[in-house]
Amino acid sequence: MTEPEFDLRDLHPKASPEAVAERQALAERVCRELRHAGLPVHRADLGFGPRSRPGVDVHVTPFIDGGVYVNWSTDAELRDPALDLFAQGIDYANPPPLLRHYNTVLQHMQAALMGILASAGFEVEEPDRHGHGSMVQVTGFRP
Repeated sequence: MTEPEFDLRDLHPKASPEAVAERQALAERVCRELRHAGLPVHRADLGFGPRSRPGVDVHVTPFIDGGVYVNWSTDAELRDPALDLFAQGIDYANPPPLLRHYNTVLQHMQAALMGILASAGFEVEEPDRHGHGSMVQVTGFRP
């Protein structure tokens, strides 16, 4: 059996190096502000620790339609059992209490992150939930 060929044209087009550098600078500014607010912040996209640590993960996507994204990660003791429930199959109309709690934590933290960042002068929005879950997108800074 042969492996399917990989075609680089199948990848999403990347943003210019200048655009990615601007996003990196914006991401660092986001990290500073969130640390000032007392939140644990990680840049796993730069290799500074695993994404599975609890706290805020700030990362930059290099694609043309990418940007700076902020996401809250709960501790594994909450996250793993909640996500394991999906593998068992759940009734989406009446999810188990653990999963409801996990989702509530993510929703409240998303709202808190949006409020903190907006107060600090960042332009934020909630991206498409299907592709980005409970992430926050930071689109700019207004002095």
